[in-house]
Amino acid sequence: MKLYDYYRSSAAYRVRIALALKGVQSERAFIHLRKGDHRSEDYLAFNPHGLVPALVTDDGDVLTQSLAIIEWLEETYPAPALLPSSPLARARVRGIALAIACDIHPLDNLRVLKYLIGTLGVSEAQKNGWYRYWIDVGLEALERQLSGDKSTGRFCHGDTPTLADICLVPQLANARRFDIGLEPYPTLVRIESACTALSAFEAAAPVNQPDNE
Repeated sequence: MKLYDYYRSSAAYRVRIALALKGVQSERAFIHLRKGDHRSEDYLAFNPHGLVPALVTDDGDVLTQSLAIIEWLEETYPAPALLPSSPLARARVRGIALAIACDIHPLDNLRVLKYLIGTLGVSEAQKNGWYRYWIDVGLEALERQLSGDKSTGRFCHGDTPTLADICLVPQLANARRFDIGLEPYPTLVRIESACTALSAFEAAAPVNQPDNE
C-alpha cells in the first residue's frame, strides 16, 4: 500500500489519521503542492484529478478522494470502527464529516485561494477575508450542532473517534494556520483536544511529517 501525501493537505491529513487509528502501515510518496508536483505529467497519468491524497492498494488499484479512501479502509480493516453501528448514527457522523469536507474545505482549498489572487486579482487581505468568512460560517454551524446534540460525547459522536473527528481536526489546524481565533467554538476545541491526546492523531499531524518544511 502506498499513500501519495502532502503534509499540509487537510484531505491527506484525514487519511493519515485513519491509517494511524487502524494501525495500517503504508509506504509514502510526497507530492509538494506548492512546487507543482501534482501537475506533473507522471502524477496526472497516475491520478488525473491532480490532487492528494491518492492511495495505491496492495493489488495496485488507485483510490482518490479522502472520504472514499477512508470508507475503503473502514470496510477493509473494520477494527477499530470509524463509523457507529446503527444506520442513524452513521448518517449523523457522515453528515458532520461532509459538512467539513464538502461545505467548508473546498472553498478554502489552496487552488481556490491561488485562483482568487492569481486570476481574479484579489489582494492578500481580501483572500484572507474570504478564508475567514467561510471558515467562520462553517464552524459556527458545527458548534451549534455539536453543542446542542446529546449524541456528542467526548468526541463528535460518543466517546470514541469517528470519521467526523478525522475531518474536524485537520480543519481546525488549517484555521489556526490562518490565525483564526477559535474562542467562539469551545465544543469543537474540546473535541479537538480529546483527539490530539491520542497517539494516532499526534503521529498524523503536519508537524510530524517527513516532508514538513
